[in-house]
Amino acid sequence: MFTRNAALFFYTVSPVHMGSGQAIGLIDNPIQRERHTGHPCFAGSGIKGAVRHSFELLGGDGRLLDHLFGPAARSGDLHAGAVSFGDAQLVVLPVRSLRGSYVYAASPQTLSRAQRLLALVGRPAQWNIPAVEDGKCLVTNPDLLSKEGRLHLETFEYVATISKPLRAIAEDLARRALPKEGTSYDYFREKLTKDLVLLSDTDFGYFADNAMLVEPHVRINPETGAADDGGLFYTENLPPESILIGPLMMSQTRGGEVLSADTVAETMSRLLDGKLVQLGGDATTGRGFVVVTMEV
Repeated sequence: MFTRNAALFFYTVSPVHMGSGQAIGLIDNPIQRERHTGHPCFAGSGIKGAVRHSFELLGGDGRLLDHLFGPAARSGDLHAGAVSFGDAQLVVLPVRSLRGSYVYAASPQTLSRAQRLLALVGRPAQWNIPAVEDGKCLVTNPDLLSKEGRLHLETFEYVATISKPLRAIAEDLARRALPKEGTSYDYFREKLTKDLVLLSDTDFGYFADNAMLVEPHVRINPETGAADDGGLFYTENLPPESILIGPLMMSQTRGGEVLSADTVAETMSRLLDGKLVQLGGDATTGRGFVVVTMEV
C-alpha cells in the first residue's frame, strides 16, 4: 500500500515527443493525448521508464534501483517496486502572442484538475478559479493587450479582462511549478506570474489540439545518401515552456533491506526535484528535456 504521495510538475525546456504509437490523421508520429479531453499528456509508464533509465545519472544509488522500481521481468526475485508514477496532465500551454512573444495559457478545466490533484496528494492549492466565456479571456498583465483592450493569440482576438484572482493563482503556480534553486528560472517564474492567461475550456482546447510543434523529417536511403522516395514524414512535439502535473505514490520497499516510505520519498525528492530529465523519443536530436519539481 502506498503511504506517501507527491505531485510532480514537468516544465518542458525543449520540444517533447512522447509518442502514441499510432497515427490516424495527417501527423505520422503524433504525441500522446487524453481520450476525453484531447490534451497532450505523459503516460506514467513512460515517465517511470525514463526515470529508471537515468537513475544513476541523476545521482541515484544503483543498489536501490530494483527496490524502488521493481526488478526486471525475468528476475528470479519478482516483487512490486516502491514507487508508482501516474499520468501527467496538461496545466499550462505556451501560445504565441502579438505582444510579449508568448503567454502561458490555461483554462478552468486544466487549473481545476491540477488543484484536485494537489489536494489529493496533500498539497492543497487555495485557488479561486474564475469562469470565462468563449471568445473572452482573463489576464493579469495589461501590457499584453492592444489599445482596444484585446488579446491577440496566433490569429485570434479575445476580449480581455484584468483578473486579481488569476494573479494569485499565477503567483502560487509559479512558486510550485518551477525550480527554486538558483536564478536560471527567475525570468520564467516572473513571466508565468504576469503572463498567465485564462481561456475558456473550448478555446483552450483548440490550442491544445493545434498549437503543437510539427516537424518534417526525411528518411535517408543508406545506399544513395539521398532522400528515400516517399520518405517524408511529420512528427508532433509538445512545445517548450509547457507545464504538466502528475502524481507520484510511494511505499516502503519490498525484498532485501526494507526502506520506509519516508526514506523512499526523501530519496525520490533528491533524485528528481529541480533535475533535468529526458522523456520520450528523439533524444539524440535534443528532444524530450523537462525540468521536474517535486511537491512532497
